[in-house]
Amino acid sequence: MESHYRFLLWLVPTLEKFPRAQRFLLGDRIQRTALDVLESLIEATYTRQRRNHLVRANLGIEKLRFLMRLAHDLRHLDGRRYEFAARSLDETGRRVGAWMKTHRARQSPRPV
Repeated sequence: MESHYRFLLWLVPTLEKFPRAQRFLLGDRIQRTALDVLESLIEATYTRQRRNHLVRANLGIEKLRFLMRLAHDLRHLDGRRYEFAARSLDETGRRVGAWMKTHRARQSPRPV
């Protein structure tokens, strides 16, 4: 969750540098999706039924990967910024994946 929060701290000012039309279209979609991921991670932290929240966070991370790639291909993000975003999303994705695996292991029935 902390890694995604740091990503958001970087992301918000970065999106403000998008051209005006894209700031309100693509930039808003990216920001909303990133905030939804943060909310899902927070919800997963404070509930025992984590699976749905983690699946939603994982899906949001995948959406962000494509949205950031689109922003890069449209030349709204330079290579350095795109690389930072990709690495940050990869780190968060790996953490969510590990959390899902741990949660699954705890939920599976234990042999007697």
